[in-house]
Amino acid sequence: MEDTAPEGAAADGKGHIFVNNESKNTIQVIDVKTWKATASWPLAPCQGPTGIAYDKASDRIFSGCNNTSVVVDPNTGKVVATIKNGTRVDALGWDPSKKLIYIPNGGEGNVTVVHQDAPDKYTTVATVDTFAGAKTIAVDPVTHNVYLFQPERGPAPAPAPGATPPAAGGRGRGPQGPIVAAWFIVIKQ
Repeated sequence: MEDTAPEGAAADGKGHIFVNNESKNTIQVIDVKTWKATASWPLAPCQGPTGIAYDKASDRIFSGCNNTSVVVDPNTGKVVATIKNGTRVDALGWDPSKKLIYIPNGGEGNVTVVHQDAPDKYTTVATVDTFAGAKTIAVDPVTHNVYLFQPERGPAPAPAPGATPPAAGGRGRGPQGPIVAAWFIVIKQ
């Protein structure tokens, strides 16, 4: 892998696995017979690709990114459409029979819902409020319900007297408090 931060992966059923590389802003193509990378595609304007899905019917890859997600043609590696969404995206849901993409925006506490009108045309149909930080998502292809989960944290403990405050953790987060509640969110159609 070209990146130390591979994130999501999706298979096309034709011998390829597509891997989002979060810190390189690329998708890498892996050949399942040789387990070697055969291509690396830049995803600009995507920043920090995480969630990923593949649609067999339209032969398109959906890559969830902060601020602007992208749709990629796996035959050329080219970005064929962009989707405006929020921040702290860490997953992506796809309902192939409804042709709906769900992009959870943990920073804003909502989900951007996008309809695939054609392989290269996408329309935002809703922005559904969820909960700040909710960014893990699953789509039930039978009921078409969408599920998100998010713990709620209390205040972070104060540093001991005279101690140096801890540095921000991964992704710019400071110290986190204890989990005081958990939210399970369902979006029904």
